[in-house]
Amino acid sequence: MDNSFYRWLVRNHLLPTVALFILLAALGVYLYFYTDYPVSWPGFISMMLFYGFIFFLGTYAGSKKGEGTAIDMMLAGRNLPLGIAVFSMSATWVGGGYINGTAEYTASPDFGLVWVQAPWGYALSLIFGGLFFAGKMRRHRFQTMLDPLAQRFGRRMAAIQFLPALTGELFWSGAILTALGTTFGTVLGLDTNTAIVVSAAIAVAYTALGGLWSVAVTDVVQLSILLIGLLLVVPDALEEVGGVSEAWASYKAQRGASATLLPSREALGDYYWYWWDYALLLICGGIPWQVYFQRVLASKDEKTARRLSYFAGGICLVAAIPPILIGIGGSLTDWDALGLPAPPDSASILPHVVRYLTHPWVATVALGAVAAAVMSSVDSSILSAASLATWNVYRPLVRPQADSRHLAKVIKRCIWIIGVAATLLALRVKSIYMLWALCSDFVYCLLFPALVAALFDKRANAWGAAAGFAVAFVLRFGGGEPALGLPAILPYPMMVDGVVLFPFRTFSMLCGLISIFAVSRLTSRWSAPVPLQVIAEE
Repeated sequence: MDNSFYRWLVRNHLLPTVALFILLAALGVYLYFYTDYPVSWPGFISMMLFYGFIFFLGTYAGSKKGEGTAIDMMLAGRNLPLGIAVFSMSATWVGGGYINGTAEYTASPDFGLVWVQAPWGYALSLIFGGLFFAGKMRRHRFQTMLDPLAQRFGRRMAAIQFLPALTGELFWSGAILTALGTTFGTVLGLDTNTAIVVSAAIAVAYTALGGLWSVAVTDVVQLSILLIGLLLVVPDALEEVGGVSEAWASYKAQRGASATLLPSREALGDYYWYWWDYALLLICGGIPWQVYFQRVLASKDEKTARRLSYFAGGICLVAAIPPILIGIGGSLTDWDALGLPAPPDSASILPHVVRYLTHPWVATVALGAVAAAVMSSVDSSILSAASLATWNVYRPLVRPQADSRHLAKVIKRCIWIIGVAATLLALRVKSIYMLWALCSDFVYCLLFPALVAALFDKRANAWGAAAGFAVAFVLRFGGGEPALGLPAILPYPMMVDGVVLFPFRTFSMLCGLISIFAVSRLTSRWSAPVPLQVIAEE
């Protein structure tokens, strides 16, 4: 290669993007000559161009911001503007699991709109996070969500709390990568596993190269594409069922009491308290996430941290409307009368509508919307888990004297390790929505009580935190988990077909929180509480 051309590529930050396009072209050649997948080549080419653009944008943004320190990688130098922060926060929550799962449960004959809890649950969690948590976390200048736990309860307790945080991030990434694989397989005719691996690799690559700046800047574009793509699909999704008004009337007549967001005994029956258990899980369990606090702590000041939480909560609610309408339209469509194959299951409703009920160019934009939603969540989730692993596990327990630049290198390595783990998990995921909801389960029961105590109970100590974790762990996993194949071993009431309908998740969380309060006060003579400290500016 001519040296001047090579230098031009390096100077304009195009070399990684050129390498990516060569790899994608090689993938296309392989699919064309060596597989029999019915690939839609116009759509495939469009998606490869989209991926290339996002990758270039992420690597370019990362190269222009920061000096390569750990704070630059994790928190964008604490200089994230409000507008970019709001887009980044919203894009992170409104991921592939969000839109596919919302459409899935809306269309499902076994669930219906009443079980579409995650959109408003997570929106409320953002608003409550802004009201009670964001200001205090930013005021103390923490680097991660686990820092207040490390201050109050010790670095080893923070390392233990890292486990539910990591598990939640991995499950979340796996769920949203599966959503992308399902959509690609339906719309493009592409192998699901190939779609998952390619998408994850690109998101991990630009995240490792640029950190939070890369993630935040690409989130702005990705959220814009997402909202535009979903809005374009809605008219086509409802055209065959008479438009919004007629579709809603038909849906209400068909689903009855389940065609509402509000709970009722008529719609839920024995599952009434089970519904409330999940509602509280999503609201409170949506707060103790590093993906949330990473943007809070990267904000310029306390005011920005609070405002981005409120604005992002509003956007999450608005973004749920299109997938709900798509789910309604897809569930009411008479596929046989149109001579079209019916969706094989409710989880495929959104990609099925995109492929068969929309014009080809709309389908291409919608596919870009789903891809944007997935990548905007995957990159954030993987960066968050890598930040926690480096700052709250590696730094205090392995190399306390490591400087900021060394930690930045460790973060990049962790991004690749966690990205590979999330991809392997995604290849085995079956249900989008169930695994997505499970993400908040662990952090709700195990992490939320400790975070509340660390921030708001001045008498909480390390022994109390350990006792609360142990109590919540036993009570939570004693109730079993069908998604993981774990049977219930504790005699909770309200057991139906092996599923515990008693709100044992909330019960576990409250018992863990009460245990922290009680044990801390009983052991204060031997383990004095440590107050929160404001961290000096870097």
